[in-house]
Amino acid sequence: MENFLIDITMIDQLWLILLGFVAGVLGSMIGLGGGIIVVPVLTFLGFPPTVAASNSLFAALSNAIASTISYSKQKRIVYSLGLKLGLLSIPGTILGAIISTDIAPDIFKILFGFVLIASAAYIFLRKKIESKEKIISKQIMLFAIGASFSAGVISSFFGIGGGIIFVPLMVVGMGMAMKKAAPTSQMILLFASLSGVIVHSLLGHPDFLQAGLLAIGSFIGGLVGARLSVDIKERYLQILVSAVIIIAAAKLFFDSLSGDVLLGF
Repeated sequence: MENFLIDITMIDQLWLILLGFVAGVLGSMIGLGGGIIVVPVLTFLGFPPTVAASNSLFAALSNAIASTISYSKQKRIVYSLGLKLGLLSIPGTILGAIISTDIAPDIFKILFGFVLIASAAYIFLRKKIESKEKIISKQIMLFAIGASFSAGVISSFFGIGGGIIFVPLMVVGMGMAMKKAAPTSQMILLFASLSGVIVHSLLGHPDFLQAGLLAIGSFIGGLVGARLSVDIKERYLQILVSAVIIIAAAKLFFDSLSGDVLLGF
């Protein structure tokens, strides 16, 4: 009887594979990880912030593995830089997982809403960002230490990966082409998401069944997204994804404010 109930529970949650797949495709193509899709959906469905973030990190890790495999075959990863920034992000991921333990849902929604807006701005403007010349010298690596730590905190706290910081850092600060920055970001997310998954798991945050289903879909999506990124026309995708993210951010803000109003009564 117990096994039957477990099977029914798993069947009811198979939609998480589809969610992971969609997030994996988009996350791989734009280099931000799929958490900007997974976390809002889980949050809207009433998942606690720590569960949503930790489950999402499993998908981010799976997506990063698949994307890195594909991008390595395409020879589009700068391994030396990816290794350095990935290792620098680890202390931040540990801190992010720890401080996420007691975050209030409404505060999480507000903070994540701002992260989504920043993500949408990046996605929509990435072509303009890419066209700029290198504006900072090699001293950018000093700044990269602080940026990597911050990206690690954001990655583990929100469950989205740190691509929102790493990709602009590599493109604007280091003069790297977007075709290599997004793949290198996926390699960096291997380190950030893996360390975040370990710490969240030790703290007892994730639902491993849900996380596993998300990871399955995200891995397949990562392979597909890396392949599509070679020749797809991005502009319409950018507009669509940016619009969805902005709507999600607005919904998060509205929900958090509605919660405050209800508490006031």
